[in-house]
Amino acid sequence: MQVDELLKPFPIKEFHPFPRALMGPGAHEMIGPEALKMGFKKTLVMTSGLRGTDIVHKIVESLKYHGLEVVVYDKVESNPKDYNVMDAVALYQENKCDSFVSIGGGSSHDACKGARISVAHDGRSVNEFEGFNMSENPNNPPHIAVSTTAGTGSETSWAYVITDTTTDPNNPHKYVAFDDASVASLAVDDPVLYFDCPTDYTAQCGFDVLAHASEPYVSRLDFQPSLGNALHAIKLTEENLRAATWNGQDLRGREGMMYAQYIAAQAFNSGGLGIIHSISHAVSAFYDTHHGLNNAIALPRVWAFNMSASYKKFADIARAMSIDTHGMTDVQAAEAALAASIRLLRDVAIPERFVDVTADSYSKNRLGTGPTKYYEKAKVIKGDKADVERITNHVLGDACTPGNLRECTFETVSPVVDHCMNGELDDLLG
Repeated sequence: MQVDELLKPFPIKEFHPFPRALMGPGAHEMIGPEALKMGFKKTLVMTSGLRGTDIVHKIVESLKYHGLEVVVYDKVESNPKDYNVMDAVALYQENKCDSFVSIGGGSSHDACKGARISVAHDGRSVNEFEGFNMSENPNNPPHIAVSTTAGTGSETSWAYVITDTTTDPNNPHKYVAFDDASVASLAVDDPVLYFDCPTDYTAQCGFDVLAHASEPYVSRLDFQPSLGNALHAIKLTEENLRAATWNGQDLRGREGMMYAQYIAAQAFNSGGLGIIHSISHAVSAFYDTHHGLNNAIALPRVWAFNMSASYKKFADIARAMSIDTHGMTDVQAAEAALAASIRLLRDVAIPERFVDVTADSYSKNRLGTGPTKYYEKAKVIKGDKADVERITNHVLGDACTPGNLRECTFETVSPVVDHCMNGELDDLLG
């Protein structure tokens, strides 16, 4: 064997734990009985509020009906901030709670994961646990994660993402913490809870799934057990995202996206991610825009950037997207996959450039507690040279970047970021 082969990136693979899960219509009705079985007595519910959906009220009343005491923290913001986590920790400690229930998408679950880690370490700042398995005490309070979106996969992964606001206020930092101790105790994925998810938010979360699936499939980690789940999640997204977006009551579409979310997250859990996510984290840190929306805008550009490193893998993605590649070369099939991703993005009406993203067209900030002070203070995306430089620098320091299929430098990544800001998607097509 060649020495170069032995020294290739990520030679040792790591398998990470998954929680037990309940999936399917009606699964949310089991939250109370399951909490009792797990020994919950007084639980802290963490959520964004989900204004107008009545989901939180119903679950809280169900928990009370089963004899549990409930304290609610409903101020989790999009791209959860470190102060959201620490406010919840203080509430948990003041009320002497013994468990957590998170209700929502990735923001609620991620903030809850961070709070559990902090509680297990005497309330230390969540920012101290950025990195890989940085917690010392694995004995966290139990946690039931209840999903109301189909995108995050946070209810089953070992990752959580937090915005650190304690450094330079003009240059905030959004980071990923990977920690086996943060994995939820029980995941609940009930497609009925997705019915009230707004149209544009459904579409954006769906592209989060497509990013979660495609990045581990082409990742430099080359984690073989992830590959099947990754391709099947791509297939489910292609088949179901349009229906889930335009007909929220379509159970088949919602359930298809629920499964796509779940297995995509299990694919990246050990298979890794890439710079779709790195770009998304950077834009969220500076502008507080939605993670799935950012992924959707970045995805076609990053696919185009990476394809030359493995046309064959993108040809596989094309077939997962139901493209008949018979008679095509791998290059032609890869280009067809890229075209299909752009068609899907346009079919579900997602903005195509970051400079097209405006606050008033962005329903995520009409959910929960509404637009936050953090979001309102965020600057308008200009897409100028300064934007491109600071986002590129954030990307190069992101924990997801080393897994990207193509090696990344400032010189190679900054044109990708610039195209996300200002470029036309049609320019990517041959």
